[in-house]
Amino acid sequence: MIYFLSDAHLGSLAIERGWAHQKKLIDMLEMMSKDAVSIYMLGDMFDFWCEFYAHDHAKRQFSPLMKEIRSLIKRGIHVHFFIGNHDLWTFGGLSKLTGMEVHYEPCTISRYGKQIYLSHGDGLLPSNWETLYPRPVRKRIESFIRLKKLFNSPTAQFFFRCLPPAWGNKLGYTWAKKSRLNEIANPCPYKGEDKEELVLFAKEQEKIGNHRDYYIFGHRHIELDLQIASGSRVIILGDCFKQWTYAKLDHKGHLTMHNYEQ
Repeated sequence: MIYFLSDAHLGSLAIERGWAHQKKLIDMLEMMSKDAVSIYMLGDMFDFWCEFYAHDHAKRQFSPLMKEIRSLIKRGIHVHFFIGNHDLWTFGGLSKLTGMEVHYEPCTISRYGKQIYLSHGDGLLPSNWETLYPRPVRKRIESFIRLKKLFNSPTAQFFFRCLPPAWGNKLGYTWAKKSRLNEIANPCPYKGEDKEELVLFAKEQEKIGNHRDYYIFGHRHIELDLQIASGSRVIILGDCFKQWTYAKLDHKGHLTMHNYEQ
C-alpha cells in the first residue's frame, strides 16, 4: 500500500494536549506501517518549522515523531515529505533528522500503473484566476501570493534564521495560532467544482494535455474525492488534527479515502 496524509499542524498553540496529538499521529503511522511500501506526507505536518542557525532546543518536542519516522525507514518503508506553507523553511535539517526524502516542488510519480500528481496545494491556481474570481477573492489570493513570495525570499529566510530560536519560534507559532483559530472560527467549505482552485488547476492541466490519474493535495483542510470530466480524480486529503483522514493506493492502482478514527 501507498499512503498519503497531510496537515497535522503539530505544535500548534491552538491544539490542546499537543503530546496526545503527536502520539495519535504516531499511532496512525504505525497502523500504516503494517502494509505500507511508501508514505507521503503532503505538507503542513508542523504548524511552524524553521531551521535556525543557532541550536533550537524546541525541536525536541518532536523527537517521538522523528524516532517513529526513522523506524519506518529502517523497516524499508519509503517516507516522503512535501513542504507546505507552514513548514517550508527546512534546509536539510528535517531530512537529516529523519532520513525522509524532502520535496520542495510538486511532482508527478508513477505507481502501480497510475500517474499521480502530488503537491501541498498552496498557490496552485488556474491561469485565468484574475478574471475568474470577484475582487474580494482576488485580493485574498494576491495577498497570499505576496506572502508566499516573501517566505520564499532567500534574503528574508537568511535574516529570520539569524534570530535566536526562542524569538523566531514565538513569532512563528503565534502567527500560526492566529491562522488556526481563524480557520476554526471561519472554516472555508468546499467551494464547488467551478470555483475550487485545486479542482480548476487539475482541470486545466488535463485540458493542456498533462494527464494524471490522480491529483492529490493537502492545504485546504477539506475531504474531497472528485472525478472530473477527463476521468482523473482530484483528492484533497482533509487533515490530521480534526478529521484524521488519509488516502491509500493499493497494488492494483485503486485509491480510497479513509478516516483513522473509524
